[in-house]
Amino acid sequence: MKDAALTPLGVMVLALLREGDMHPYEMARLLRQRRDDRIITVTNGTLYHTVARLNSQGLIEEVGVDREGNRPERTTYTLTPQGSSAVAEWVRTELGASGRTTQFRVALAEAHNLDRDEVVALLTARRDRLRGELDVLRDGLEGAASRGVPEQYLLEVDRHRVLQQAEVDWLDSLIPRIASPGFAWGSDPDCSLAE
Repeated sequence: MKDAALTPLGVMVLALLREGDMHPYEMARLLRQRRDDRIITVTNGTLYHTVARLNSQGLIEEVGVDREGNRPERTTYTLTPQGSSAVAEWVRTELGASGRTTQFRVALAEAHNLDRDEVVALLTARRDRLRGELDVLRDGLEGAASRGVPEQYLLEVDRHRVLQQAEVDWLDSLIPRIASPGFAWGSDPDCSLAE
């Protein structure tokens, strides 16, 4: 049986477990505390369903059950080697792709799970694809204008062009920053997480 594709929430759960074993309640707390819920919707039901699916796929596994006082039992999960590989592969696929905004935002948030040089290469490929798409958008707008298409019909295309240009400009400044040895990356000793 083929495993279901990872969702953005599934990737974020797996990435959390790279930090250490935890139960779904702790995962939800961290996702909200870190404001990851601005990228993806985090509901308790969806999170618990995602954890169950990841467990059934062998990407995570139970490592213990505990109970505090009258609270319900909490199952603690750990990341399997397959789960760790799945995070890296998903980020690798989505980081270099163009389109699919939510997936890219999650991949960017989890890019530190890949080597710096690979991230630079993937972001460079994305920027180059976006430049090509930008050229197509510009040509389309110019062609429409030359045919007398009223601007009111081109508002969304123009918005898309402006946002695409902004992302290309942002990538032009981001890529050299990440490539710089002074930019803390991944497990660099100077890279610390603030909670």
